[in-house]
Amino acid sequence: MSELARIGNKRERSHVIFRWIGIVAVLGLAGCATPEPVPERRAEPVVAGQPMGSPAVWPVGAPEIRARHAILIDARTGRTLFQKFADSEVQVASTQKLVTALLVTERGNLDQRFVIASADCAVEPGKLGFRPGQSYSRRELLTAMMVKSENDAAAALARDHSGSVSAFAEEMNRKAWEVGARNSHFLNPHGLPAAQHSTARDMARIAYRVYREPELRQMMLRPSLTFVFSNGRTKHLEATNKLLKRSPIYNGMKTGYTFAAGRCLISSASTGGRDVILVQLGSKTSSIFDDAERLMAWGLSQVGPSFGSL
Repeated sequence: MSELARIGNKRERSHVIFRWIGIVAVLGLAGCATPEPVPERRAEPVVAGQPMGSPAVWPVGAPEIRARHAILIDARTGRTLFQKFADSEVQVASTQKLVTALLVTERGNLDQRFVIASADCAVEPGKLGFRPGQSYSRRELLTAMMVKSENDAAAALARDHSGSVSAFAEEMNRKAWEVGARNSHFLNPHGLPAAQHSTARDMARIAYRVYREPELRQMMLRPSLTFVFSNGRTKHLEATNKLLKRSPIYNGMKTGYTFAAGRCLISSASTGGRDVILVQLGSKTSSIFDDAERLMAWGLSQVGPSFGSL
C-alpha cells in the first residue's frame, strides 16, 4: 500500500504531496546546476587500452595548442600528461608511416636490396622519383621515408614486405592491434587519403613502440639526407620535422599533411633524464612546431606522479 493510501487525513495527505513535489524540484535543479570543477586526476597509462573518458584535460600550467586532437605522454612510462579530444577517429596523414617503419624494421635484413616495380611509382608527390627496374636497400628507402616522408618509398617497402599494398595494410592493422591501437584502421602505408582513420591516443601508442627501435631513432634524428639513386644521380632531402634544427633535445618522430587530415606532427624530446612524445592532429602550419615546443617544454618540466612507473 502506498504512503498516500495509508494517510486518511486530507491535511496530512497534502503535506506528503508537497514534500514529494519539493524533492522532485530539488533533484531537477541539481541536474541543471553548474557542476563543480573536476579535480585534476592522476594520469593513466596511455598503453592501458581504455580511453580516460574526458575529451580534454588541461593540467594547471599546460599551454593551449591549435591542434584539434592531441596527447602528450611520458615516453618512458607511457603515462598521459595532457590530452585534447584524443579519442576522435580522424585521418592522420603520413604519421601512419610510423606503422610502416615499425613493420619493416621488425622484419629485419634492412640492407637487403630489392627491385622497384611500376606500382611503386604510381603514388602522388612527394616522392623520391625512382624508376622501375632500379634496386635499393630497405634501409635506403626507409631512411628517405622517415626523413622526407617520401610516398613512393613507403609503397615500395610495403610491396617488398607483403607482396601488395592491400596485404601490407592487413599487417599494419594487425600490428596496430598488437600495440593497443585498437581504434585505428589503415588502408595504405603512406597516409594518402583513403577511408582510413586513427586517433591521437592510438598514434601515441604506436609512437611509444617505435621510440624503442634504435635504428628508427637514428633515422628520425637526421636533419637531412643525400639520397643516391642507382644510376648515380643524387637528391638532397631536408627533414620535414623542423624541430630537429631548433634544438638538440628534439629527436623525432614524423610529420604529415593532407587536406582531410590537416597538419599533423608526432614529435619527441628528451632532456634531464626525461622523455616525452607529443601527437598533434588537425593543426595549422603556422603554429604546429611552436605549439610542440611549448607543450613538450611544459611536459619535460613536470614532476610527481605523472612520471611514475607503470
